[in-house]
Amino acid sequence: MTYELFLGDRSFSSWSLRGWLMCEGFGLPHRDTFVGLYSGTMARDLAPLAPARTVPVLRSPSGAVLTDSLAMAETLAEENPEAGLWPADPAARGLARSMVAEMHSGFGALRGACPMFLRHGWTGFDPAPEVIADVGRVQALWSLARDRHGADGPWLFDRYSLADVFYAPVATRIATYDLPVDAGSASYVHAALTEPNLVAWRAAGQAVAYHPLPYANLPAVRGLGTLPWEAAVARYA
Repeated sequence: MTYELFLGDRSFSSWSLRGWLMCEGFGLPHRDTFVGLYSGTMARDLAPLAPARTVPVLRSPSGAVLTDSLAMAETLAEENPEAGLWPADPAARGLARSMVAEMHSGFGALRGACPMFLRHGWTGFDPAPEVIADVGRVQALWSLARDRHGADGPWLFDRYSLADVFYAPVATRIATYDLPVDAGSASYVHAALTEPNLVAWRAAGQAVAYHPLPYANLPAVRGLGTLPWEAAVARYA
């Protein structure tokens, strides 16, 4: 049973990363197709997958087309109960679902000001108060999950779950823009960014050339210093 994933980009598309980790992170067979997110062909590329307009898109072995990441997550969990995409404990599962839903619909200030950017880190970024507030809320959720259900492991719950999938791009944003977090959150950021699947995803994206590089000339980062990605991640070790 092989799923088909339609994705946008490895370096900048946070939702594509989530879609890919939903399959790769739990050993679910999948075939990947990248559409023209930055080349201007995305609408044409997705036309056979109506009603899809954005990435990621998942086509299941039954032929069902899922065009929303939350719908993808629930469908994959439903069709693959043995893979353990959600925590097994009911209380933990309820919290994980709530956290994923909040990530899916919230944190607009963080997402708007700090787009996912996996090419290098920035130095000297000055986050707005609204971004700091979003990061504070993220930290509160992470701390709650780990304190109640983390079992002293590196993940939000007792093992890697869809909650970690949905918050992985948040961890990249924190490292890219050097956003301030407490020690517990820093430990989680480092675990998320050194997880082998995310490392492989980022490495594959480095082979793609862009002219110009997306997001590199945003007013918020114009004139800032840069830091190699590995050094940006090491700031949270």
